[in-house]
Amino acid sequence: MIPTRDVVTLAQARSRLTELAEEVKAGAEKLITKDGEGYVALIDAHRLDYYHRLERARIHLLLLEETERGLRDIEQGRVREATSALDARRKRRAGSG
Repeated sequence: MIPTRDVVTLAQARSRLTELAEEVKAGAEKLITKDGEGYVALIDAHRLDYYHRLERARIHLLLLEETERGLRDIEQGRVREATSALDARRKRRAGSG
């Protein structure tokens, strides 16, 4: 949740960009609004890089979970030939459209 003091309009951001950038560099995050709704955020470049690294790590964890699920399926014999599985999927799609 972003504190109210860190929510600024686009017009305010234009006139106070240097001041806002200094506040962000000091640790704040700013939500810039347009027409009363969230538009963009102003955050420190290092924090943005950190957020991107976190997102990549989350994606890797999801891929590992999917891999583990697939390996369990193989171990438990829940497998099909790829071509038959794709054919069945195509038929289901064709029937629903």
